[in-house]
Amino acid sequence: MSGKIYLYPVWLRLWHGLNAILIILLIISGVSMQYTNPANPFIRFDIAVSMHNLSGVILTINYCWFLFGTITTPNGKYYKLTFKGLLGRLIKQFTYYTFGIFKHEKPPFPVTKESKFNPLQQFTYVAAMFVLVPIVIITGWALLYPEFVLTKIMGGSGLKINDFFHVILGFFVSFFMLIHIYFCTIGATFVSNFKSMINGFHESH
Repeated sequence: MSGKIYLYPVWLRLWHGLNAILIILLIISGVSMQYTNPANPFIRFDIAVSMHNLSGVILTINYCWFLFGTITTPNGKYYKLTFKGLLGRLIKQFTYYTFGIFKHEKPPFPVTKESKFNPLQQFTYVAAMFVLVPIVIITGWALLYPEFVLTKIMGGSGLKINDFFHVILGFFVSFFMLIHIYFCTIGATFVSNFKSMINGFHESH
């Protein structure tokens, strides 16, 4: 039976929209700085650097907004992992994504007011929002203010190690975003999950 559940308050939708724009700008400017021909850059180097730095600063502020909202509103409950039986739930959801969905089976963990994420989503979002993104932000600020980075870390250059982690984790963020967009198409309709970020209502199957 189809229905709609209000799951995405205004503050969360505004954060999500701004976050998406900032990550796209960071990806474009980051790739331009790293891989385009200096003689014929996709974006002029100084402009790409300014775009990357400004987007990173705003992303930091936006992330603090997300943390504050998650801590002070019911949104935080959706990120509380229950480790008992977690592996089994992850396997069950993974099996649905790889086989069940193509057989038009019902989702094993349907969206409810109490449980917005399925186990695989919850585990991935917790890892992304509370581990991956904070490290990217910290290493980004360290590149912006290199004087605060340790000169040597385990015998290697502190700046190079910091830069390595920032770039590699930036790729993971980019990959996560692509996967996230793909899974957003798996809803009641192709566009229903995208509409949720506009009107706040999740449309169930």
